[in-house]
Amino acid sequence: MESNQRQSSFLWEGNTLEIHLPEIFNTKEVSKDWVTFLESLTKNTPRNISIFAQNLKESDSSGISFLKLVRTECESKKIQFALHGLDEKFNYRLNITNDDSKKYQEQFAIALRKSEQIGKLTIDSLLEFKYLITFTGELTVSFWRSFLHPSKIRWKDSFRVAESMGVNAFPIIAMIGFLLGLIMSFQSAIPMRKFGAEIFVANLVGLSLFRELGPLMTAFILSGRSGSAFAAELGTMKVSEEIDALTTMGLPPVQFLIIPRLVASLIVTPLLTIVFNLFGLIGGAVVLVSFGFPLVTFVNQVNIAVGLSDILGGLLKSYFFGMIIASIGCYRGLKTASGAGAVGESTTSAVVGSIILVSILDGIFSVLYFYLRI
Repeated sequence: MESNQRQSSFLWEGNTLEIHLPEIFNTKEVSKDWVTFLESLTKNTPRNISIFAQNLKESDSSGISFLKLVRTECESKKIQFALHGLDEKFNYRLNITNDDSKKYQEQFAIALRKSEQIGKLTIDSLLEFKYLITFTGELTVSFWRSFLHPSKIRWKDSFRVAESMGVNAFPIIAMIGFLLGLIMSFQSAIPMRKFGAEIFVANLVGLSLFRELGPLMTAFILSGRSGSAFAAELGTMKVSEEIDALTTMGLPPVQFLIIPRLVASLIVTPLLTIVFNLFGLIGGAVVLVSFGFPLVTFVNQVNIAVGLSDILGGLLKSYFFGMIIASIGCYRGLKTASGAGAVGESTTSAVVGSIILVSILDGIFSVLYFYLRI
């Protein structure tokens, strides 16, 4: 008798599963009955589930939770649910749970989603920072080791990357430099003409190109052209597990893949900056010559306005810009996740990150040059 009072019974009547609850229904019995209930659903899915609770006299919160879980399971599987003979005191507790649970669950889910998002963002940021510090340290050590021992650099790959990054980028650098010099000259000549100072357009164009626009525009172009290519190449290798294969063979990816690209970027970026400045000056010269000024006048004005410190200051900027472009592009490539759009996301992150960091570094250089009076 005690056994019957302490155990639920599961009976099949056609397509209906009948569950008869015992007199005492606590946590121990609930856990057993829930396992039995799930096993019954696995063997055969009923059309109806009926729970008979007329014998139930004593139950804790776990018993009410069992009724709630069975009802939820029936709703999810579109099974008809019926509850018979439940005492009023238990029915009251069940109704309170059913009435308010959805509202509380939604509120809890919203709060949980917010807390999960904050926690995930915090953890992801810490992991990203940790990986960035590790990557920066490994890249610094590998770079100085290669600088002290040039034979460790894969020069063949460096020259191949330099050709793709520099020689193949020559036409677009030259075209944009020429157009920028042309546009700057025309736009600045309009207000200067009011004061009869068109000749000083040469001074403005020369200083702007050598100190600021030459290195900055070259870096922006290389960010979109070469930085994205680095991220796509390494990202594809990461997705196809080629980088893991290099690590397995004992070849460090930083030394084997990134150093050649970094060396090529450090060589090519200052040279492309010089090309950009040159064609920018040609564009400015075309405008002043069209205004009736001799070419020698334009050259003399540029020589007066632009000093050696301006040229070297711009080239120093381009050196650091090239380092950022190669580093960010390779870093995003190594961070590529798996999936169809992972390479595209890495490429986008590389371009955006490079442009942002280049702009920040350019602002730092501007403040530094101001206080150093360069």
